[in-house]
Amino acid sequence: MKIIVLGAGIIGISTAWHLLELGHEVIVIDRQPNAALETSFANAGQISVSYCEPWANKDAPLKALKWMFSKEAPLLFRPQWPTFGPTAKFGGGWQQWRWGMQFLGQCNDAAFECNVQQIVALGAYSHLALKDIVDATGIDYNRLERGIAHYFTDQHAFDAAGEAALLMQKYGVNRQVLGRDAILKIEPALKSFASHIVGGTYTDSDESGDARVFTQKLAQVCAARGAEILYGHDVLALNMSKNTIKSIAIQAVNTLARGKNKDINGHKNDEFEVKTLIADAFVVACGSYTAPLLRTVGVDVPIYPGKGYSATFKILKPELAPNVSVIDDQAKCAMTRLGDQLRVAGTIEISAYDNSIDSELSQIRCRMLAKRVETVLPGVCDTRSLEEGGSPNYWAGLRPATPTNIPVIGKTKVGKLWVNAGHGTLGWTHGAGSGKALAELIDGKVPEIAQGKAMNSGTEFKFYGF
Repeated sequence: MKIIVLGAGIIGISTAWHLLELGHEVIVIDRQPNAALETSFANAGQISVSYCEPWANKDAPLKALKWMFSKEAPLLFRPQWPTFGPTAKFGGGWQQWRWGMQFLGQCNDAAFECNVQQIVALGAYSHLALKDIVDATGIDYNRLERGIAHYFTDQHAFDAAGEAALLMQKYGVNRQVLGRDAILKIEPALKSFASHIVGGTYTDSDESGDARVFTQKLAQVCAARGAEILYGHDVLALNMSKNTIKSIAIQAVNTLARGKNKDINGHKNDEFEVKTLIADAFVVACGSYTAPLLRTVGVDVPIYPGKGYSATFKILKPELAPNVSVIDDQAKCAMTRLGDQLRVAGTIEISAYDNSIDSELSQIRCRMLAKRVETVLPGVCDTRSLEEGGSPNYWAGLRPATPTNIPVIGKTKVGKLWVNAGHGTLGWTHGAGSGKALAELIDGKVPEIAQGKAMNSGTEFKFYGF
Protein backbone atom coordinates (compact mmCIF):
# COMPACT_ATOMS: atom_id res chain seq x y z
CA MET A 1 0.00 0.00 0.00
CA LYS A 2 0.95 3.63 -0.43
CA ILE A 3 0.80 5.31 2.97
CA ILE A 4 1.25 8.98 3.83
CA VAL A 5 2.49 9.87 7.31
CA LEU A 6 1.84 13.40 8.51
CA GLY A 7 4.55 14.44 10.97
CA ALA A 8 8.28 13.71 11.12
CA GLY A 9 8.82 13.57 14.86
CA ILE A 10 9.83 10.41 16.69
CA ILE A 11 6.28 9.04 16.32
CA GLY A 12 5.91 9.71 12.61
CA ILE A 13 9.38 8.55 11.63
CA SER A 14 9.09 5.39 13.73
CA THR A 15 5.79 4.66 12.01
CA ALA A 16 7.41 5.22 8.61
CA TRP A 17 10.29 2.86 9.46
CA HIS A 18 7.99 0.03 10.45
CA LEU A 19 5.75 0.53 7.42
CA LEU A 20 8.84 0.20 5.22
CA GLU A 21 9.77 -2.95 7.13
CA LEU A 22 6.39 -4.39 6.13
CA GLY A 23 6.96 -3.54 2.48
CA HIS A 24 4.78 -0.47 2.07
CA GLU A 25 5.44 2.65 0.01
CA VAL A 26 5.80 5.61 2.37
CA ILE A 27 5.61 9.38 2.06
CA VAL A 28 6.33 11.54 5.13
CA ILE A 29 5.26 15.18 5.27
CA ASP A 30 6.40 17.78 7.79
CA ARG A 31 6.30 21.57 7.85
CA GLN A 32 9.83 21.85 9.28
CA PRO A 33 13.05 21.67 7.19
CA ASN A 34 14.19 18.50 8.96
CA ALA A 35 12.85 15.76 11.22
CA ALA A 36 12.34 16.16 14.97
CA LEU A 37 12.36 19.96 15.07
CA GLU A 38 9.25 20.37 17.20
CA THR A 39 8.18 18.18 20.15
CA SER A 40 11.03 15.68 19.62
CA PHE A 41 13.71 18.38 19.48
CA ALA A 42 15.04 18.81 23.03
CA ASN A 43 13.25 16.59 25.51
CA ALA A 44 14.73 15.09 28.68
CA GLY A 45 16.35 12.26 26.75
CA GLN A 46 15.01 9.50 28.99
CA ILE A 47 13.71 6.13 27.83
CA SER A 48 11.68 5.89 31.01
CA VAL A 49 9.67 2.69 30.86
CA SER A 50 9.80 2.50 34.64
CA TYR A 51 9.06 6.17 35.43
CA CYS A 52 5.83 6.75 33.58
CA GLU A 53 3.14 7.55 36.14
CA PRO A 54 0.26 9.56 34.67
CA TRP A 55 -0.16 13.18 35.72
CA ALA A 56 -3.72 12.49 36.90
CA ASN A 57 -3.82 11.11 40.44
CA LYS A 58 -5.90 11.72 43.56
CA ASP A 59 -3.55 14.47 44.78
CA ALA A 60 -3.26 16.31 41.45
CA PRO A 61 -6.32 18.62 41.69
CA LEU A 62 -5.30 20.19 45.01
CA LYS A 63 -1.67 20.51 43.93
CA ALA A 64 -2.64 22.08 40.62
CA LEU A 65 -4.86 24.60 42.40
CA LYS A 66 -2.06 25.52 44.79
CA TRP A 67 0.53 25.70 42.02
CA MET A 68 -1.58 28.09 39.92
CA PHE A 69 -0.14 30.92 42.01
CA SER A 70 3.51 29.97 41.50
CA LYS A 71 5.39 30.82 38.32
CA GLU A 72 7.88 28.03 39.09
CA ALA A 73 5.23 25.34 39.65
CA PRO A 74 6.05 21.94 38.11
CA LEU A 75 2.48 21.70 36.77
CA LEU A 76 0.99 25.09 35.95
CA PHE A 77 -2.60 25.36 34.75
CA ARG A 78 -3.17 28.71 33.04
CA PRO A 79 -6.88 29.02 32.20
CA GLN A 80 -7.61 30.29 28.70
CA TRP A 81 -10.66 32.41 28.04
CA PRO A 82 -13.00 30.71 25.52
CA THR A 83 -12.74 32.46 22.16
CA PHE A 84 -14.53 32.42 18.83
CA GLY A 85 -13.61 33.19 15.25
CA PRO A 86 -10.03 33.20 13.90
CA THR A 87 -8.49 33.25 17.39
CA ALA A 88 -10.25 29.95 18.13
CA LYS A 89 -8.33 28.13 15.38
CA PHE A 90 -7.18 25.39 17.74
CA GLY A 91 -10.33 25.33 19.81
CA GLY A 92 -9.69 28.43 21.89
CA GLY A 93 -10.19 27.98 25.60
CA TRP A 94 -13.04 25.52 25.12
CA GLN A 95 -10.77 22.62 24.32
CA GLN A 96 -8.54 23.37 27.32
CA TRP A 97 -11.49 23.43 29.72
CA ARG A 98 -12.95 20.26 28.28
CA TRP A 99 -9.57 18.51 28.54
CA GLY A 100 -9.26 19.75 32.12
CA MET A 101 -12.62 18.25 33.09
CA GLN A 102 -11.63 14.93 31.52
CA PHE A 103 -8.34 15.11 33.43
CA LEU A 104 -10.20 15.59 36.73
CA GLY A 105 -12.21 12.49 35.92
CA GLN A 106 -8.96 10.48 35.95
CA CYS A 107 -7.82 11.78 39.34
CA ASN A 108 -8.69 8.72 41.40
CA ASP A 109 -6.87 5.56 42.46
CA ALA A 110 -8.79 3.17 40.21
CA ALA A 111 -8.16 5.21 37.05
CA PHE A 112 -4.54 5.83 38.03
CA GLU A 113 -3.77 2.11 38.35
CA CYS A 114 -5.58 1.27 35.13
CA ASN A 115 -3.66 3.97 33.27
CA VAL A 116 -0.33 2.89 34.76
CA GLN A 117 -0.95 -0.65 33.56
CA GLN A 118 -1.50 0.49 29.97
CA ILE A 119 1.42 2.90 29.94
CA VAL A 120 3.90 0.38 31.37
CA ALA A 121 2.84 -2.26 28.85
CA LEU A 122 3.36 0.14 25.94
CA GLY A 123 6.69 1.28 27.36
CA ALA A 124 8.08 -2.25 27.67
CA TYR A 125 6.91 -3.16 24.19
CA SER A 126 8.39 0.04 22.78
CA HIS A 127 11.74 -0.44 24.50
CA LEU A 128 12.17 -3.77 22.73
CA ALA A 129 11.16 -2.16 19.44
CA LEU A 130 13.74 0.59 19.95
CA LYS A 131 16.47 -1.96 20.58
CA ASP A 132 15.49 -3.77 17.38
CA ILE A 133 15.80 -0.56 15.37
CA VAL A 134 19.20 0.22 16.88
CA ASP A 135 20.40 -3.32 16.15
CA ALA A 136 19.19 -3.06 12.56
CA THR A 137 20.56 0.41 11.81
CA GLY A 138 23.50 0.96 14.16
CA ILE A 139 22.31 4.51 14.84
CA ASP A 140 24.42 6.36 17.44
CA TYR A 141 22.55 8.96 19.50
CA ASN A 142 24.57 9.49 22.71
CA ARG A 143 22.96 6.41 24.18
CA LEU A 144 23.67 5.56 27.82
CA GLU A 145 22.35 2.27 29.21
CA ARG A 146 22.88 3.18 32.87
CA GLY A 147 19.30 3.20 34.14
CA ILE A 148 17.41 6.09 35.76
CA ALA A 149 17.71 7.23 39.39
CA HIS A 150 15.04 9.33 41.13
CA TYR A 151 16.21 11.18 44.25
CA PHE A 152 14.10 12.78 46.96
CA THR A 153 14.77 15.65 49.35
CA ASP A 154 11.50 15.31 51.29
CA GLN A 155 10.92 12.36 53.63
CA HIS A 156 7.16 12.32 53.11
CA ALA A 157 7.60 12.18 49.32
CA PHE A 158 10.20 9.44 49.71
CA ASP A 159 7.84 7.38 51.86
CA ALA A 160 5.18 7.67 49.18
CA ALA A 161 7.73 6.55 46.60
CA GLY A 162 7.82 3.17 48.30
CA GLU A 163 4.09 2.70 47.65
CA ALA A 164 4.53 3.77 44.03
CA ALA A 165 7.37 1.27 43.60
CA LEU A 166 5.12 -1.55 44.81
CA LEU A 167 2.49 -0.63 42.22
CA MET A 168 5.08 -0.55 39.43
CA GLN A 169 6.52 -3.89 40.56
CA LYS A 170 3.01 -5.34 40.27
CA TYR A 171 3.21 -4.72 36.53
CA GLY A 172 6.72 -6.04 35.99
CA VAL A 173 8.85 -2.95 36.67
CA ASN A 174 11.86 -3.63 38.88
CA ARG A 175 11.96 -0.27 40.65
CA GLN A 176 14.23 -0.46 43.70
CA VAL A 177 13.76 1.76 46.76
CA LEU A 178 17.19 2.74 48.04
CA GLY A 179 18.76 4.79 50.81
CA ARG A 180 20.92 7.82 50.21
CA ASP A 181 24.24 5.94 50.24
CA ALA A 182 23.03 3.48 47.64
CA ILE A 183 21.83 6.30 45.38
CA LEU A 184 25.20 8.03 45.69
CA LYS A 185 26.98 4.81 44.80
CA ILE A 186 24.89 4.55 41.65
CA GLU A 187 25.51 8.20 40.74
CA PRO A 188 28.52 9.73 42.55
CA ALA A 189 27.93 13.07 40.80
CA LEU A 190 25.22 13.78 43.41
CA LYS A 191 27.72 13.78 46.31
CA SER A 192 27.89 17.56 46.57
CA PHE A 193 24.11 17.56 47.07
CA ALA A 194 24.14 14.53 49.38
CA SER A 195 23.12 16.34 52.56
CA HIS A 196 19.76 17.19 50.97
CA ILE A 197 18.96 13.68 49.72
CA VAL A 198 16.89 11.38 51.94
CA GLY A 199 16.74 8.44 49.53
CA GLY A 200 15.64 7.47 46.06
CA THR A 201 14.53 4.83 43.61
CA TYR A 202 16.40 3.24 40.73
CA THR A 203 15.69 1.06 37.71
CA ASP A 204 18.67 -0.37 35.86
CA SER A 205 16.68 -1.33 32.76
CA ASP A 206 15.95 2.24 31.63
CA GLU A 207 18.29 4.28 29.44
CA SER A 208 18.79 7.65 27.81
CA GLY A 209 19.81 9.27 24.54
CA ASP A 210 19.16 12.15 22.17
CA ALA A 211 15.70 11.80 20.58
CA ARG A 212 16.38 14.44 17.93
CA VAL A 213 19.61 12.82 16.76
CA PHE A 214 17.99 9.40 16.67
CA THR A 215 14.93 10.60 14.77
CA GLN A 216 16.89 12.55 12.19
CA LYS A 217 19.22 9.62 11.53
CA LEU A 218 16.32 7.19 11.28
CA ALA A 219 14.63 9.55 8.82
CA GLN A 220 17.79 9.44 6.69
CA VAL A 221 17.73 5.65 6.78
CA CYS A 222 14.06 5.68 5.77
CA ALA A 223 14.84 7.97 2.84
CA ALA A 224 17.72 5.71 1.77
CA ARG A 225 15.29 2.79 1.78
CA GLY A 226 12.93 4.56 -0.57
CA ALA A 227 10.65 6.68 1.60
CA GLU A 228 9.82 10.07 0.13
CA ILE A 229 10.15 12.76 2.78
CA LEU A 230 8.65 16.14 1.97
CA TYR A 231 10.01 18.61 4.47
CA GLY A 232 8.85 22.21 4.52
CA HIS A 233 5.23 21.45 3.64
CA ASP A 234 2.07 22.39 5.49
CA VAL A 235 -1.02 20.20 5.41
CA LEU A 236 -3.83 22.42 4.18
CA ALA A 237 -6.67 19.92 4.19
CA LEU A 238 -7.76 16.33 4.57
CA ASN A 239 -10.05 15.84 1.58
CA MET A 240 -12.96 13.60 2.51
CA SER A 241 -15.68 12.05 0.40
CA LYS A 242 -18.30 9.56 1.63
CA ASN A 243 -16.62 9.38 5.06
CA THR A 244 -13.27 8.37 3.56
CA ILE A 245 -10.10 10.41 3.08
CA LYS A 246 -9.43 10.48 -0.64
CA SER A 247 -6.44 12.82 -0.67
CA ILE A 248 -4.62 15.57 1.18
CA ALA A 249 -3.68 19.07 0.09
CA ILE A 250 -0.21 20.35 0.98
CA GLN A 251 1.76 23.49 0.25
CA ALA A 252 5.36 24.57 0.73
CA VAL A 253 5.78 26.83 3.75
CA ASN A 254 7.10 30.34 3.27
CA THR A 255 10.36 29.79 5.14
CA LEU A 256 11.43 27.22 2.57
CA ALA A 257 10.01 29.11 -0.38
CA ARG A 258 12.61 31.80 0.15
CA GLY A 259 16.31 31.69 -0.73
CA LYS A 260 17.43 28.49 -2.42
CA ASN A 261 13.86 27.22 -2.34
CA LYS A 262 14.90 23.67 -1.42
CA ASP A 263 14.67 21.47 1.65
CA ILE A 264 17.51 19.32 3.01
CA ASN A 265 16.67 16.57 0.50
CA GLY A 266 17.09 18.99 -2.38
CA HIS A 267 13.38 19.05 -3.22
CA LYS A 268 12.37 22.30 -4.87
CA ASN A 269 9.42 24.04 -3.23
CA ASP A 270 7.00 26.40 -4.92
CA GLU A 271 5.47 28.86 -2.48
CA PHE A 272 2.19 29.07 -4.38
CA GLU A 273 1.75 25.52 -5.58
CA VAL A 274 -0.89 23.44 -3.79
CA LYS A 275 -0.24 19.73 -4.23
CA THR A 276 -2.83 17.00 -3.92
CA LEU A 277 -1.57 13.61 -2.80
CA ILE A 278 -3.55 10.38 -2.83
CA ALA A 279 -2.80 7.21 -0.86
CA ASP A 280 -4.29 4.01 0.46
CA ALA A 281 -3.93 5.15 4.08
CA PHE A 282 -3.13 8.35 5.95
CA VAL A 283 -1.50 8.54 9.39
CA VAL A 284 -1.81 11.71 11.47
CA ALA A 285 1.18 11.97 13.81
CA CYS A 286 1.28 15.73 14.26
CA GLY A 287 1.72 15.91 18.02
CA SER A 288 -0.45 18.56 19.65
CA TYR A 289 -1.73 19.68 16.25
CA THR A 290 -3.26 16.26 15.62
CA ALA A 291 -6.50 17.13 17.43
CA PRO A 292 -7.36 20.35 15.52
CA LEU A 293 -6.48 18.70 12.19
CA LEU A 294 -8.68 15.69 12.89
CA ARG A 295 -11.57 17.89 14.02
CA THR A 296 -11.77 19.25 10.46
CA VAL A 297 -13.11 15.85 9.37
CA GLY A 298 -15.26 15.19 12.44
CA VAL A 299 -12.81 13.10 14.45
CA ASP A 300 -12.48 14.19 18.08
CA VAL A 301 -9.49 12.98 20.12
CA PRO A 302 -8.74 14.25 23.67
CA ILE A 303 -5.30 15.73 22.99
CA TYR A 304 -4.22 19.11 24.33
CA PRO A 305 -0.72 20.63 24.54
CA GLY A 306 1.31 20.82 27.72
CA LYS A 307 4.19 23.24 27.31
CA GLY A 308 7.42 21.65 28.51
CA TYR A 309 10.74 23.42 29.00
CA SER A 310 14.33 22.29 28.66
CA ALA A 311 17.82 23.73 28.90
CA THR A 312 21.02 22.32 27.44
CA PHE A 313 24.32 23.33 29.01
CA LYS A 314 27.92 22.65 28.07
CA ILE A 315 29.64 20.40 30.60
CA LEU A 316 32.72 22.06 32.10
CA LYS A 317 33.83 19.22 34.39
CA PRO A 318 33.13 15.87 32.67
CA GLU A 319 34.53 13.89 35.59
CA LEU A 320 31.87 15.37 37.89
CA ALA A 321 28.91 15.15 35.51
CA PRO A 322 26.32 12.40 35.92
CA ASN A 323 26.36 9.31 33.70
CA VAL A 324 23.08 8.02 35.06
CA SER A 325 20.01 9.98 34.01
CA VAL A 326 18.38 11.37 37.16
CA ILE A 327 15.02 12.76 38.22
CA ASP A 328 14.87 15.54 40.80
CA ASP A 329 11.65 15.04 42.73
CA GLN A 330 11.54 18.49 44.30
CA ALA A 331 11.97 20.41 41.05
CA LYS A 332 10.16 17.76 38.99
CA CYS A 333 12.85 17.81 36.35
CA ALA A 334 15.18 15.30 34.72
CA MET A 335 18.90 15.66 34.03
CA THR A 336 20.53 13.64 31.28
CA ARG A 337 24.06 13.61 29.93
CA LEU A 338 24.20 13.84 26.13
CA GLY A 339 27.86 13.64 25.17
CA ASP A 340 29.58 16.84 26.29
CA GLN A 341 26.27 18.50 27.23
CA LEU A 342 23.76 18.20 30.04
CA ARG A 343 20.06 18.35 29.25
CA VAL A 344 17.69 19.35 32.04
CA ALA A 345 13.98 19.27 31.28
CA GLY A 346 10.76 19.46 33.18
CA THR A 347 7.68 21.39 34.25
CA ILE A 348 4.40 21.35 32.35
CA GLU A 349 2.32 24.40 31.57
CA ILE A 350 -1.25 23.78 30.42
CA SER A 351 -2.04 26.99 28.60
CA ALA A 352 -2.30 27.59 24.85
CA TYR A 353 -0.71 26.56 21.56
CA ASP A 354 2.37 28.65 22.28
CA ASN A 355 5.93 27.35 22.44
CA SER A 356 7.68 30.73 22.66
CA ILE A 357 10.06 31.48 25.51
CA ASP A 358 10.06 35.26 25.30
CA SER A 359 7.50 36.04 27.99
CA GLU A 360 8.40 36.88 31.58
CA LEU A 361 6.82 33.63 32.77
CA SER A 362 8.79 31.54 30.27
CA GLN A 363 12.04 33.25 31.21
CA ILE A 364 11.39 32.51 34.88
CA ARG A 365 10.75 28.85 34.10
CA CYS A 366 13.89 28.63 32.00
CA ARG A 367 16.06 30.23 34.68
CA MET A 368 14.56 27.84 37.23
CA LEU A 369 16.16 24.95 35.35
CA ALA A 370 19.55 26.65 35.35
CA LYS A 371 19.32 27.39 39.08
CA ARG A 372 18.46 23.80 39.87
CA VAL A 373 21.42 22.44 37.92
CA GLU A 374 23.73 24.82 39.73
CA THR A 375 22.25 23.80 43.09
CA VAL A 376 22.56 20.06 42.51
CA LEU A 377 25.73 20.04 40.38
CA PRO A 378 27.59 23.24 41.31
CA GLY A 379 30.18 24.31 38.77
CA VAL A 380 29.74 21.21 36.60
CA CYS A 381 28.07 23.03 33.70
CA ASP A 382 28.20 26.48 32.19
CA THR A 383 24.81 27.72 33.37
CA ARG A 384 25.61 31.40 32.78
CA SER A 385 23.12 33.50 30.86
CA LEU A 386 23.95 35.12 27.54
CA GLU A 387 24.43 38.42 29.36
CA GLU A 388 26.97 36.75 31.63
CA GLY A 389 28.92 35.31 28.72
CA GLY A 390 27.35 31.85 28.68
CA SER A 391 25.67 30.02 25.82
CA PRO A 392 22.64 28.19 27.26
CA ASN A 393 20.18 26.60 24.88
CA TYR A 394 16.69 27.08 26.23
CA TRP A 395 13.73 25.51 24.49
CA ALA A 396 10.03 24.89 24.93
CA GLY A 397 7.90 22.32 23.15
CA LEU A 398 4.26 21.32 23.17
CA ARG A 399 3.67 17.89 24.72
CA PRO A 400 0.56 16.33 23.13
CA ALA A 401 -1.18 15.04 26.24
CA THR A 402 -4.33 13.03 26.84
CA PRO A 403 -6.15 13.17 30.20
CA THR A 404 -5.04 9.59 30.90
CA ASN A 405 -1.51 9.99 29.46
CA ILE A 406 -2.31 6.97 27.27
CA PRO A 407 -1.64 7.86 23.63
CA VAL A 408 -4.22 7.58 20.87
CA ILE A 409 -3.02 4.86 18.50
CA GLY A 410 -5.33 3.27 15.95
CA LYS A 411 -7.97 3.84 13.30
CA THR A 412 -10.51 6.63 13.23
CA LYS A 413 -14.16 6.45 12.21
CA VAL A 414 -13.18 8.01 8.88
CA GLY A 415 -12.05 5.55 6.26
CA LYS A 416 -8.29 5.27 5.50
CA LEU A 417 -7.49 7.67 8.34
CA TRP A 418 -5.26 6.54 11.22
CA VAL A 419 -3.84 8.35 14.25
CA ASN A 420 -0.67 8.04 16.31
CA ALA A 421 -0.44 10.89 18.82
CA GLY A 422 -1.03 12.01 22.40
CA HIS A 423 2.16 10.64 23.97
CA GLY A 424 2.66 13.58 26.34
CA THR A 425 6.14 13.51 27.89
CA LEU A 426 6.69 9.88 26.84
CA GLY A 427 7.02 10.23 23.08
CA TRP A 428 10.68 9.17 23.16
CA THR A 429 9.86 6.24 25.43
CA HIS A 430 6.83 5.07 23.44
CA GLY A 431 7.85 6.15 19.93
CA ALA A 432 9.34 2.98 18.50
CA GLY A 433 6.61 0.71 19.82
CA SER A 434 3.80 3.04 18.82
CA GLY A 435 5.15 3.14 15.29
CA LYS A 436 5.53 -0.64 15.15
CA ALA A 437 2.06 -1.34 16.53
CA LEU A 438 0.29 1.10 14.20
CA ALA A 439 2.18 -0.20 11.16
CA GLU A 440 1.05 -3.72 12.02
CA LEU A 441 -2.55 -2.60 12.52
CA ILE A 442 -2.55 -0.91 9.11
CA ASP A 443 -1.06 -4.07 7.64
CA GLY A 444 -3.93 -6.11 9.08
CA LYS A 445 -1.91 -7.76 11.81
CA VAL A 446 -2.60 -7.95 15.55
CA PRO A 447 0.35 -6.47 17.51
CA GLU A 448 1.72 -8.61 20.32
CA ILE A 449 0.91 -5.88 22.83
CA ALA A 450 -2.77 -6.22 21.91
CA GLN A 451 -2.50 -9.87 22.90
CA GLY A 452 -1.19 -9.19 26.41
CA LYS A 453 2.35 -10.34 25.68
CA ALA A 454 4.20 -7.20 26.79
CA MET A 455 6.43 -8.02 29.78
CA ASN A 456 4.38 -11.24 30.11
CA SER A 457 2.02 -9.18 32.27
CA GLY A 458 -1.15 -10.19 30.48
CA THR A 459 -2.02 -6.53 29.90
CA GLU A 460 -3.80 -6.05 26.59
CA PHE A 461 -3.17 -2.57 25.24
CA LYS A 462 -6.34 -0.87 24.05
CA PHE A 463 -5.95 0.61 20.60
CA TYR A 464 -8.14 3.47 19.43
CA GLY A 465 -10.99 2.33 17.21
CA PHE A 466 -10.64 -1.37 18.02
